[in-house]
Amino acid sequence: MTEGNFVDYVKVFLTSGKGGKGSVHLHREKFITKGGPDGGDGGRGGHIILRGNQNLWTLVTFKYKKHFKAGYGGNGSKSRSSGADGEDVFLDVPLGTIMRDAETNEVILEITEHGEEKIVVEGGMGGRGNWHFRSSTNQTPRYAQPGMEGEEMDLILELKILADVGLVGFPNAGKSTLLSVVTSAKPKIADYEFTTLKPNLGIVEYRDFRSFVMADIPGIIEGAAEGKGLGHYFLRHIERNATLLFLIPADSKDIGKEYQILLDELRRYNPEMLDKERLIAISKSDMLDDELMEEMSAELDMDLKGAPYLFISSVAQQGITELKDQLWKMLNSDNS
Repeated sequence: MTEGNFVDYVKVFLTSGKGGKGSVHLHREKFITKGGPDGGDGGRGGHIILRGNQNLWTLVTFKYKKHFKAGYGGNGSKSRSSGADGEDVFLDVPLGTIMRDAETNEVILEITEHGEEKIVVEGGMGGRGNWHFRSSTNQTPRYAQPGMEGEEMDLILELKILADVGLVGFPNAGKSTLLSVVTSAKPKIADYEFTTLKPNLGIVEYRDFRSFVMADIPGIIEGAAEGKGLGHYFLRHIERNATLLFLIPADSKDIGKEYQILLDELRRYNPEMLDKERLIAISKSDMLDDELMEEMSAELDMDLKGAPYLFISSVAQQGITELKDQLWKMLNSDNS
């Protein structure tokens, strides 16, 4: 998937179907000239339904088509025959999609499971036929109900990526390089800030044909929680990750301070994110010799306040196996 095809925020206009009209009909057949009312009900209008699809990773299908309209219900007919229900419209979305009201910004629903279906806009009810209105005083009613109009709604679809591991770090920390090494993803990689402008996903293959999903989120900068830089655009994607992998380069001026800044941005955006399991990877460690790594470890034990960390190098393939082992253990700690 190219970066330009990653769409995680769209506005859509949805219209459900109108219900069909009830029938006004009096029963007629040979030898029965004055049968009673037998007009059937109109069918309901079509719903608009959101459906989870685990094979989708983006909302790009809504980039060019944003108006959706469900089918009308069929009209009732004689012999109490009901009209057909209007055709439902199914909108397939990636797992992790939430829907908001465009006016109030209130969250209406979210889709997190494959095949999960939720009615977003209900179709109008079909009108009742004249058979329902017969009585002892009016045995041949000549009226029926019209179908109810469908609903119209302006809504927002917003994707929060569902990944097992989310990569967190400042721009140019080496997140895209790590993702390209441990998965088959091919993110854009260059030596300048904000190379990654859209989240990238990759499947990390583990032992015995097991795997987990890793997401490379665009780099955090100070003030991101207030919307500075890419701001909320990428922070919302971290909310759904089970484990957070903090990536800090070995040549950082102050690894402990950088870690605290990253933690603070997450806390200010959503304090619940600090409840997630965390692992710190000191990237670009191929530039360190054993002695320097030992000295840094003594400092990191104090600066990181007991947070787990390890040294890796994506380019030199150092510590990658240990990193996968640790992440797998964290992701499956409840099952062990």
